[in-house]
Amino acid sequence: MQASKNIVIVGGGFAGTTLARALDRSLPPGYRLLVISEESYTTFHPLLPEAVGASVFPEQVVAPIRQMLSLGRFIMGVVTVIDPLARSLRCSTLAGEIDVVYDQLILAFGNRARLDLIPGVEEHAIALKTVGDAMHIRNQVLRRIARIELERDPALRRWLGHFIVIGGGFSGVEVAGELIDCLKSIRRYYPQVGADELKVTLLHDGPRLLPELSERLGAAAQRSLIRRGVEVRTAARAFAVNERGVRLEDGSMLEAATTICTIGTRPNALIESVGAPVDHGRVVVNGDLSVKGVPGLWAVGDCALVINAYDGKNASPTAQFAVREAQCLAGNILAALSGRSTRCFSYRARGSMAAIGHLNGVADVFGISLWGLPAWLLWRAYYLSQMPTLGRKLRLFVEWTWGMFFATDITHLRFTRSQQTIGTLE
Repeated sequence: MQASKNIVIVGGGFAGTTLARALDRSLPPGYRLLVISEESYTTFHPLLPEAVGASVFPEQVVAPIRQMLSLGRFIMGVVTVIDPLARSLRCSTLAGEIDVVYDQLILAFGNRARLDLIPGVEEHAIALKTVGDAMHIRNQVLRRIARIELERDPALRRWLGHFIVIGGGFSGVEVAGELIDCLKSIRRYYPQVGADELKVTLLHDGPRLLPELSERLGAAAQRSLIRRGVEVRTAARAFAVNERGVRLEDGSMLEAATTICTIGTRPNALIESVGAPVDHGRVVVNGDLSVKGVPGLWAVGDCALVINAYDGKNASPTAQFAVREAQCLAGNILAALSGRSTRCFSYRARGSMAAIGHLNGVADVFGISLWGLPAWLLWRAYYLSQMPTLGRKLRLFVEWTWGMFFATDITHLRFTRSQQTIGTLE
């Protein structure tokens, strides 16, 4: 692709797709929008815990990128090389390697799960970063319960029914809440499994859950989880994970068949090859989100270290900030193309929210604290508003409303080809 006026976005997350939708019909004549992502959809990561607990179906936490573009072009591929001096990049696609010349390049590829923070996590734990991870965890839960019904050894049954979640931030709290609600909801279909044989333990190395929220809401979330049966252990650092469970820093051992890790992220390896300044794995950008010292290069979202001009602090790597950064960057790119001045990113956070199980949530919005069903409804409403296209919003509204009043789905989906299914229950 030798067109010299490509505006290229690398990454299809919240930031990348918000930017693409803002630029799609706004570019001046002679410029073309191109979005490159290794997946053909954007994943609404905050909804993944609900997919784990089967509160929503996996297709409801993703949105096709192609549906978001009218004039722009989408390429499913992985960018392997960026040459800022030549303003070109190389992309590996289903049809082989292609070269793209760009006028402006935006890095919006987020980050990836890091599995080396705790010894044994990569071999014996499950990370939650993708829809595939969510479905694997869900299937694992269903397989464990099905096996418990067939086992006779009480100790083995309790080991199979114990699920440990490492991390007391948003993802960890949401997964623990969804898991306990899911287990309670589906146990009716497994009459040979006792309630005392299913257990969820949440480990957090800090003094309280949800340090991103106020102490009051963190305490409310902890009370809600404990009331519903989750064993919450704060100031408990996981030292190592093995096939039997999790060993804590104090030397004690928690035995469990399934460990889910929600901590740790690592930058995309492409960052180091760009030649841009990097701080803790994130590209350092100017106030207007342009990359320092690299003309024509911008960065936004989780992969960028953004200083919020509103308070002088680092912008939080959350969906709320990613969306606002992308909206600001869209204006700055259009300004740069027309020779106008750009503006610094400045945003006052509206608050924070977390879903902590089915019909349960906590929220701090404009200084007002909410918990329980009102917070959960507000949380759902926000992510519904971020879905692209009116048709998708209406369909999800109907499906999510319908799902509030019916039991959790217990379908174990096996993603295997027909010739692979013989002799396996995976």
